[in-house]
Parts: sequence; C-alpha cells; structure tokens
Amino acid sequence: MTDGLTPGAILAELAIEDAWLVDPASGRSGIGAIRVADGEIVEVAWAPGRADPADGRVIVAPAFLDLHAHLREPGGEEAEGFATGLAAAARGGFGAVLAMPDTRPPLDRPEVVQRAGAAAAATGSPVRTLLAAALTVGREGKVLGPLASLAGAGVVALTDLPAATADPALLRAALTEAGALGLPVILHPDEPSLSAGSEASEGLPATILGLRGATPAAEVAAVSRAVALLRQVSAEMPPDVRPHLHLSGISVAGALEPIRAARNDGLRVTCDVFPHHLALHDGWLGGDRRWAWEAAAAPWSGGPGEAPPYDPMTRLDPPLRGPEDAIALLAALEDGTIDAIATQHAPARAVEKELPFGEAVPGIAGLETTLGIVLEAVDAGRLGLARAIRALSLGPWRAIDGARHGLPEPALRVGAEASIVVIDRAERVLVDRSVLRSRARNVPFQGRALPGRVLLTTARGRIAWLDPEG
Repeated sequence: MTDGLTPGAILAELAIEDAWLVDPASGRSGIGAIRVADGEIVEVAWAPGRADPADGRVIVAPAFLDLHAHLREPGGEEAEGFATGLAAAARGGFGAVLAMPDTRPPLDRPEVVQRAGAAAAATGSPVRTLLAAALTVGREGKVLGPLASLAGAGVVALTDLPAATADPALLRAALTEAGALGLPVILHPDEPSLSAGSEASEGLPATILGLRGATPAAEVAAVSRAVALLRQVSAEMPPDVRPHLHLSGISVAGALEPIRAARNDGLRVTCDVFPHHLALHDGWLGGDRRWAWEAAAAPWSGGPGEAPPYDPMTRLDPPLRGPEDAIALLAALEDGTIDAIATQHAPARAVEKELPFGEAVPGIAGLETTLGIVLEAVDAGRLGLARAIRALSLGPWRAIDGARHGLPEPALRVGAEASIVVIDRAERVLVDRSVLRSRARNVPFQGRALPGRVLLTTARGRIAWLDPEG
C-alpha cells in the first residue's frame, strides 16, 4: 500500500486500491483507488456499481478539522500543550484543529496570538493549528477586545469559550464588529442565570443521584436570544456584509428550532455538536453504559449499571442530556441542521478530574475517541457514513470560511495536497488511557473497544500519524 512512510516526512508514495472513498466536496462515495506522490493526490479512480460501505474495506477520506479544541498552551502545559495535543489530533484523524483562547494569558492580544502560533509551528507537526481569539479583554465578558488587530494577527474566529457570552449588548456589538471583519463569533449557548452551580442536566437521573440540575431552557434561551440579536444586526448591516454566528455544542432538541428558523430566514447561523451528546446520555452518571439509541426506549431510572455511579469522567459542560435529545441531534446532523461535529477536547489534570463528581472540572479529552464514537452511531444506523465524514471535514471547513483563510477544501481531488485519513473499518480499538497521545487521561471510555482504527493521517502532504500496528 505504501512506500516511504516516515512520520513528519512528505508522503512520497501511497497507493490504495479497492478502498471505500468518501469525498464530501463532490458528494460522492464508493469503491475506488487513490494514489499520492510527493504529498499530492495524483489519481482518484472510482469503480462502477454500488457496494455496502460497511463491508470491512479501508476508508479513505479528507483529514478531519476540529472546531473546538482546548490545547491549553500557553500557561496550561501541565494538562496539554501543542506538541501532545497535535499528536492526539493526528492519531484521531484530524489534519487541522481550531484552538480555543482560554489560555494563560488568554489569546486576547495580537502578540499573544503570535506567540501561540509560533509555539504551535515549533512542534514541527504538519497538523494545522488554527487560532480563535478572545472576544473580550481577558475573556471576562465585559469589554470587547481589539478585534480588528486580532483579525490582522490571523485568527479565524472570535470567542470567549468555554465561557458563555451572556451580555446581550456586548454580543450585539461583537456580531456587528466581527461581521464587518468577516469573522464568525463562536458562542457557548448558555444562560448562566439558569445554569450556575449545576452538576448535571435537569431530569430523573439528576434527581435520583441528588445532583443539582440545569434546565435545558438555559441553552434554548441563549440560542433564541443570540439568533434574535443576529437578526437585528444583519438588518442593520450593508447587504454585502453577513454577520456570522456559530453555536458550539448544541445539546438539547429544543435549541434546534430557532436555528432552523434563522436559516429559513437567510441568517448566517452555523452550529456544531459534540460526539458525547450524540451517543451518551444522562444515565451514564448513574453507571448506565448503553448508547443513547439503546437507552431511548427505556431510559435509566435508578437501577444498577455496568459502572459505578458518579464517575467524574462523565461530568461535562454542557451536561449529558436525556437519550431523546441525542436522538434528535443525530437526526439534525443527518438532515443538515447541524453543520459539524467538534470534539470539545478539554484535557484536564488528574488533580482536577479525579475528585468527587461535583468538584471535578467538566470535560473530555476527545480528539482520540471522537471517530470511534461517531462510527458507533453509524453502525447503529443512526447516521450515514458520508454525512459523518462531511460533518468532520467539509462542514467545519465551511463553518469557519476555510477558503477565506487559505485552507484547502477537504476533498479527494487530483492536484490537491494530500490531507487525508485512512481508516481500517473492520478493526475496533481498545480505549486505553495509558497509550493516549494526549497528555490528559480524562476519557470515560476506558476499556471499551470503539470501531475504526486510524491507520494514517496526513496533513499538508506530510505524514502526521502512522499507526505502528497498521
């Protein structure tokens, strides 16, 4: 299959025949062959006829792009840094990641952005590091940062993630200025007055476990308010300026309707969902380890589970919701309401995570498990493979206006740079925290075998990940 495969080097030669090719740019998938020479795709040949993509063939697709990764550098390298975070991304099939600005210091000044970019480049990883800058000074949600200067420093988005932007006047001003700059505002949709102090999502599992519940209305209210502000700002801008709101981490079914309504009215709204909100549910807090589609007919109601309750690895933000929400999100992903799947890679130190449930910081180190979780949904018939690949590659690229920032379109196209992922669809990978490339170990899937082994990830024509067992 390969020749000259050395991690970090230009992909000198790659030839794969009888593979299942998925090209979201053309909308085509099927059996075919692909050849790469000197870091460039030189041949893509599609076989005639139709076949079942789940027949064990190797999958070849564009490398993924993650819209939501907390890489912690500068200032948080004890949890993660660019070197380990990009290595984890490559192992997960990602050829590019958008790093969030919640660093120490935050990415709220051009000189800090430039230092972060230089640190990422110094790793030598071919995985592209895209940077989001802080929307407000210090990420404090009080005063807008120097957005024009930050745009000039090369950021591709503006956000205060993981904090919510709760001040409506501030969000309106941000949408106006960012719209004029051609940058999306990424929002964590939450109304803190309804969710502050919560440990779980409001519902029967939270009640049984005695956990403080956050009402789903906190997310719905935040989405509705943001859409209303976008509507007003869009009406005030010149016709050739379209302010762009991106909602990251949709987790409840009720948030989908205002998004659909905004799209129908021509507003520029994009959104993503995290894999854990597609496949997990709030019963996991009680030790239930069924997937959401397995639990939908009989949600967890207090019985013994396969795992002990109160696992701090299952404390997330947004919290895990009911299985009915996960089913609705999968359907919205399939019909295109949701544009992208983002990892919400949130590495944490053991001293921050291995605590009583209510004291643990929320988050999953998700770059290396996202593909497997998504393929579980594909195997269950809840999500098409082509749609899943699109949501991991072309959807994110479009959500951040990739072409505007000089990012090649995720495609299997002759003449394009080889930024691809090769997946052994027949294999399952045992989640083992001890072998993760991420420095963090906060994953709730320890000991679970997930479908799909990433054999090879290339980015910018170079080898980013080569499975030593492949």
